[in-house]
Amino acid sequence: MELQQLLSMGFSNDLASQALAATGGKSTALATEWILTHKSNSNDPNPNPTSNPVQPKLDRFFHSQSEPPSSSKQQNSHKEEVEDNESLPRKRLKLSPPPPHAPLSERMRPRTIDDVVGQDHLLSRSSIIRSAIDCNRLPSIILWGPPGTGKTSIARAIVNSSSSSANSYVFVSLSAVTSGVKDVRDAVEEARRVKLKSRKRTVLFVDEVHRFNKSQQDSFLPVIEDGSIVFFGATTENPSFHLITPLLSRCRVLTLNPLSPDHVSAILHRAASDSERGVSQSVAGAREVVVDDKAIEFLSSQCDGDARVALNALEISATTAAARSDELVARISLEDAKEALQSKHIAYDKAGEEHYNLISALHKSMRGSDADAAIYWLARMLEGGEQPLYIARRLIRFASEDVGLADPSALMQAVACYQACHFIGMPECNVNLAQCVAYLALAPKSVSVYRAIEAAQKVVSESVGQNEGVPLHLRNAPTKLMKELGYGKGYIYPPDNPDSSSQSYLPPSLQGYKFLHLPGAPDNNG
Repeated sequence: MELQQLLSMGFSNDLASQALAATGGKSTALATEWILTHKSNSNDPNPNPTSNPVQPKLDRFFHSQSEPPSSSKQQNSHKEEVEDNESLPRKRLKLSPPPPHAPLSERMRPRTIDDVVGQDHLLSRSSIIRSAIDCNRLPSIILWGPPGTGKTSIARAIVNSSSSSANSYVFVSLSAVTSGVKDVRDAVEEARRVKLKSRKRTVLFVDEVHRFNKSQQDSFLPVIEDGSIVFFGATTENPSFHLITPLLSRCRVLTLNPLSPDHVSAILHRAASDSERGVSQSVAGAREVVVDDKAIEFLSSQCDGDARVALNALEISATTAAARSDELVARISLEDAKEALQSKHIAYDKAGEEHYNLISALHKSMRGSDADAAIYWLARMLEGGEQPLYIARRLIRFASEDVGLADPSALMQAVACYQACHFIGMPECNVNLAQCVAYLALAPKSVSVYRAIEAAQKVVSESVGQNEGVPLHLRNAPTKLMKELGYGKGYIYPPDNPDSSSQSYLPPSLQGYKFLHLPGAPDNNG
């Protein structure tokens, strides 16, 4: 694996083998450093005059280990971009166009901030991003937003928009799905060498950063603190839940919104008209691709603000249209778009923020007695794959918390719903859930029991009467000694004494205290 990576960087086989032998053969980064520090090594028996070890193709290795190799013509053009071969161990970022076989969503990534469509609240002329680019002082940021809203694209565009400056940035991309602390450490060491020799700072972009655990996230703290890197993180999960507080305190969290249909439509029109990177490159042969406006309108409205979904569907539509027609023009119709986007994606995560957002919407709709809205949110949860027993448990809680004594049978309805869901499961139990949701939404509401238990627990937690002994007349007296001590003395048995309302049941310090407040009942708490 290490040998193949060194060969892909442009080193000769003999030089790569020698470097691995000298460094133990376990680290590509160490082997690369050895080669760079021994560039005049004369032990290479077969020097390759066309391969200069001082300027290997390190950019592709550090930029993205998942990118396909460039053609030989592109590799030669990369070499011409190196600014100082003797002092710079790796070239600065030049975002060259992706190869034609790359996915359409990758080919259509914006090259600069001005090319980004949408997210106007982050990219306006007065935004912190624009100001940071103008001042050539990029802060560490966390980009949080749904898939396909431009997190990676904006990160690349920020760096590329800063590349015209004399003190431009080097862009290093990692994914938390495939990388670990060692990869971060290697990238940081390389960033320090670049900064020392060329005074260029490194932007370390970590996609899906929420997948790193706490200790892995801790590894970013010192290098952000001392300025070794500028940290860019991208996440689809709520940073408050998935990222540690020290990391958030060192970064600015920028929230991306789902793209509007107009924004997605603009992106699709750009992909349809761009002859260099657009959808025409997805069709074999020199064909022209014409996209029906209705197809673009359909994809824009059905992708839920996810530009990647829309572009992927457009590319599939193009191949479908090309396969159907023998003409030089491939026409993408509305039917092609519908075939490419056969089912609408339901945005839902069973353990993430959307899970809690939807159950909250269901709960609040029932509380507001809006049965239609409650059934809608129930359907969203079921279509997203939520477990029916989880929903049923929440309905049982709602029956006591929000309906309570206003309709005591609501609890029986909710428990019966849970049993029905347990017996028959999905998809048949959807009707049982819908019936219970509708019943609870339309039922009268009372939170008196909910507030009563909260008030009682608060009194207990604040130690008011918590350790006060049970009054003697309320204690049981099963033994002679306990009777002699006064246990149970003075207790009035209510069934035999209907007028025993004067008997007290609370500790002396809480006499007259009211926890349960029914409508119209006086509040005697002092």
